[in-house]
Amino acid sequence: MSVYVIAEAGVNHNGSLKLAKMMVDKAKEAGADCIKFQTFISKNIVSKNAQKAEYQKYHTDENESQFDMLKKLELSFDEFVELIEYCREKDIEFLSTAFDFDSIDFLNSLNMKKWKIPSGDITNLPYLMKIAKLGKPVILSTGMSTMEDIKVAISVLKENGSGEITVLHCTTEYPTPYEDVNLKAMKTIEAEFDVSVGYSDHTRGIEIPIAAIAMGANVIEKHFTLDRNMEGPDHKASLEPIELKAMVTAIRNVEIAIGSGEKKPAKSEIKNMEIARKSIIASRKISKGEVFTEVNITVKRPGSGISPMRWFDVIGKIATRNFEEDELIEL
Repeated sequence: MSVYVIAEAGVNHNGSLKLAKMMVDKAKEAGADCIKFQTFISKNIVSKNAQKAEYQKYHTDENESQFDMLKKLELSFDEFVELIEYCREKDIEFLSTAFDFDSIDFLNSLNMKKWKIPSGDITNLPYLMKIAKLGKPVILSTGMSTMEDIKVAISVLKENGSGEITVLHCTTEYPTPYEDVNLKAMKTIEAEFDVSVGYSDHTRGIEIPIAAIAMGANVIEKHFTLDRNMEGPDHKASLEPIELKAMVTAIRNVEIAIGSGEKKPAKSEIKNMEIARKSIIASRKISKGEVFTEVNITVKRPGSGISPMRWFDVIGKIATRNFEEDELIEL
């Protein structure tokens, strides 16, 4: 199965449909399978007095509330209708995380193929039930979660009719320090819950998603932006388009390189076996009737003669003809 790469646009369009469409173009050019946005009505998900996270304060106007920040980042439902049609034109899958019930109903009306549950809603029982009852495949992010949180969320999803569940290991910090990534937790989740797993990355750079692929991730989600210097909460922890393309290219190379797991000579190396391996060879002139000994035979390239693994089959045998020095031995 090919690794499913989600280019996470999130709110990095800064509330501009024009920028959102430009991000669709860049995600497609990078080779991502999907571009994901965030659909929400600010007044439905945050109170007007809610504070911003520290990383949000650092990259936005620190005097504005979380509500005011989010309000500027909203796209309207009508804009999303236009955006999903644009994704169809560009032949890239549209996905958006719904953060409230109205947004779930709206996105469901657009017939999204799958649903993405954000880390912040893994403990939101009514939300989980509503998503599950849609009967579609679910991608579940697990930032800030314990194994018990994940266990309960998966149970709720399954009990309420969810489709196939993919669980993404994630650390909810922007950017995530390398020491907090803990990629091995992805394998723990896979073993404990017998689910397809992936990784939602918030580190700087592309090396951690690549490592996740090598460890068995089936889905990679990564934030990207048109310009990291833009004002907004997530730009600094995002890849720019050229970096996103480099990440996708590396992922495709790594998934090809992982292979089947069967150890055998690769097609490309078979031609080198004769050159690199060795054969049993005359170390000096040998006359017909002479006994092969450790004195008159040795091991050298090429590997087109008798294998050195048959050394003791040859020792003690009688030469049936004359051999010149460096000539391949024949029995």
